[in-house]
Amino acid sequence: RKPRLPAFQMSSEKRTPVPARQVLTDPVHFLAWGFGTGLAPFAPGTVGSLPGVLLAWATLPLPLTWRIAIGVVLVLTGIWLCGESARRIGVHDHSGIVWDEIAGMYLVLLVAPPQIAMWALGFALFRLFDIWKPWPIRDLDHRLAGGAGIMLDDVIAALYAASLLGLGGILTG
Repeated sequence: RKPRLPAFQMSSEKRTPVPARQVLTDPVHFLAWGFGTGLAPFAPGTVGSLPGVLLAWATLPLPLTWRIAIGVVLVLTGIWLCGESARRIGVHDHSGIVWDEIAGMYLVLLVAPPQIAMWALGFALFRLFDIWKPWPIRDLDHRLAGGAGIMLDDVIAALYAASLLGLGGILTG
């Protein structure tokens, strides 16, 4: 059994194998790993974004202020949740930790009109910015440790995607 590394010595290997049993039986990992979606063998961040889409769809009937509050709770909860999951496995921002993708995707869909094409575009834009990591996302990803670092790059990627969706709506609407 591999000993846990202290936070200041965390591995940077984002694909370190983590047993499915560990993820599915530990409540912190289960949530941080997107209810198991982070275990996807390919593109776990993309697969892990899907619960964010489902949550956005499920909360559409709620007033916008409640949906914004849910987005804030997702982000604030994610700071602790992602940081704790990373600490427990000894890998900062493991690719299987996808709560940040769930929150980011949810934030993007707050501004997207509830149309399949717009949600698909929002999904694609969010994934593009999360993977590409244009400035300052890449800097934040490398400089901030713990849960704040894990969450913030996805929040900024969501802001970029939402901004483009909003700009597109203004230009076409």
